[in-house]
Amino acid sequence: MTTTDDTAAGDFGAHPRFAEALRELGLAELHGRIRRFPDATRTAAEAAAAIGCELSQICKSLIFAADGVPVLVLMDGASRVDVELVRQELGAEKVTRAKADVVRETTGYAIGGVPPFGHRTRTRVLADRSLLGHDIVWAAAGTPYSVFPMEPKTLVAHAGAALVDVREPAA
Repeated sequence: MTTTDDTAAGDFGAHPRFAEALRELGLAELHGRIRRFPDATRTAAEAAAAIGCELSQICKSLIFAADGVPVLVLMDGASRVDVELVRQELGAEKVTRAKADVVRETTGYAIGGVPPFGHRTRTRVLADRSLLGHDIVWAAAGTPYSVFPMEPKTLVAHAGAALVDVREPAA
């Protein structure tokens, strides 16, 4: 089953592309841990409330454009990405938040459902070290209604991410 519909769900509530990525990565057992909710979990706050976990246990998958090239940044749900730190990390002249059409084109998913891996295209991935502060984090499973749990180091490894410090300082 192949579809680009945001609400289409494959095995156990995951987007079909993400379900296939799990199989390809040898993570098929994760299908049984995916949780699908009747209400959207597009934001970190919505996801944390639905799961019943701390906001910082949500792994946000955010797409930025670094000199026009899409880059995925994985960030804990309680923090914001410091675009200047991303720019410095990448050695880019300009980093901006990617528009919705660029997110969909790059990942194959809509904003609010972008998983940390299993994307349509291969992009550079940065993961903020703040994710490592938990035993388990929750990330989108390809739809705005589904999430999955994973140990942060495993998630970072499967995403092919470089560990960096790109979190805005606490106010």
